[in-house]
Amino acid sequence: MMSARATFLLGTLGGALAGAGGVIYVVAPERTWLIAGVEGLAAVCLTFFLVAHYEMFREISARRSTRLGMNSLLMIVLFATILGIVNFLAARHNVRWDFSETKRFTLAPQTARLLRDLPREVKATVFTGDQGPARAAYRDLFDSYKARTAKLTVEFVDPDKKPGVARRYGLTRPDTAVLESGKQETRITSASEQELTNALIRVTRDEKKTLYFLTGHAEHLLEETDKSGYSFLKEALERQGYVTRALSLYESKAIPPNASVLVLGGPQKQVSREEQALLTDYVNKGGRLLVMLDPGSRAGLEGFLESWGLQADNRTVLDTQTIQGGDLTMPVVNTYGTHEITQDLGQVFTIFPHARPVGFLDSKAKEWAFHPLAKSSARSWGRTETPSAGIDQSRDFDPKNDAPGPLTLAGLAIARTSPTENARQPAILFIGDSDFASNAYLDFSGNTDFFLHATAWLADEKDLVSIAPKDAALGTFLLTAAQSNTLFLLQVLGLPGFFLAAGFTVWRRRRRL
Repeated sequence: MMSARATFLLGTLGGALAGAGGVIYVVAPERTWLIAGVEGLAAVCLTFFLVAHYEMFREISARRSTRLGMNSLLMIVLFATILGIVNFLAARHNVRWDFSETKRFTLAPQTARLLRDLPREVKATVFTGDQGPARAAYRDLFDSYKARTAKLTVEFVDPDKKPGVARRYGLTRPDTAVLESGKQETRITSASEQELTNALIRVTRDEKKTLYFLTGHAEHLLEETDKSGYSFLKEALERQGYVTRALSLYESKAIPPNASVLVLGGPQKQVSREEQALLTDYVNKGGRLLVMLDPGSRAGLEGFLESWGLQADNRTVLDTQTIQGGDLTMPVVNTYGTHEITQDLGQVFTIFPHARPVGFLDSKAKEWAFHPLAKSSARSWGRTETPSAGIDQSRDFDPKNDAPGPLTLAGLAIARTSPTENARQPAILFIGDSDFASNAYLDFSGNTDFFLHATAWLADEKDLVSIAPKDAALGTFLLTAAQSNTLFLLQVLGLPGFFLAAGFTVWRRRRRL
């Protein structure tokens, strides 16, 4: 038989081990074998203590004060049980509410639609450290996605602890998420909704659409990195899974059959009749054309566009709704037409620097449907540009010579019938400005959104989206690992322990009365 002193020491050791197991769980939850061993040893010690002092516990239980204490204990146990059930149900039926001022934790409608109709299973492996802001950002983002679909699984891997896994994936950058589905693989390097949503689209599709940009007429060039170039646009399109190519019809004499969209990015020199004939044949067979034509362009495409009912007005748009202190020839647009291209733009602003109005001929309404996509404000007007003097911004609206606003700056013409049963409906998107997609302006608010939404619709990639980032109204307060553990211990052990001690003190004092 063990002495009473030994059994009390054994009981004390059991309690200490139980507490140590809880601390290990907080500090290193991945060490399950250690936690299980410590808690198992604690259970053995406490069991020996209870058996050795069974008679004492039975005598104590017969007292009136003990019965009152047991009632209190049962209430505590009942409360803890209810709390456990609530947490279990919350874990099984996760519901999230976003009370942030900017709704930064609410997924965009485009993302919600994608997750609802996700075609197949996707596995995401996130390579990031166990601690740090990147892991927390990825976890919050993926939790939002997983709440919407069961087809997404996520695994977090610390590349420092599992370097072999990182090498197998050829990891070259930290804080990278690798997405796999079928034979497809893609990667993102930041916890961004736009990046993750478009990565999901890319990885669940086996075909990549090709966009060709016409060259040879002083257009904006895809490879050009200065302000007038389209290199930023090229990067944005390729991030969404498109293939971009330059195309010279003068050299090729034909439009490739894999051209999902053909883009004319601000031609300034004459487009020959032979080239226009190729473009006409392409559209008539179900092709999709994106034409950006600046005021004063000498491309000679006015007659070409009118064959489909589109009019290129020779005026230049002036608008008092512009950047503060800015040029009147740089209208800021937040009025959009009703169409799939613009339905998710909301109140984002798009700037069209030095734009011409776009019109439509009523005589073509039986063959083509016209959809205005972007309009200047009611305080705008169209003014004829004098080549020698340029635009006079000092004069107010002249009803005799100027066209009153609002004016259409971008419009979509869609053929009412398809050329053949399996062909797409021909469509031409005409924008009266090409500079809005250049490196100088692409990052402005809604410019990227507008262009990517437009090309996605033209290429029949309507799920591809451009989502504006949501900034926090207040700065983020980041805790270190030590601070996080301390806060957890205070919340889970400190505060409950304080209230238990206070309750025990009150019980002892009442017992003595």
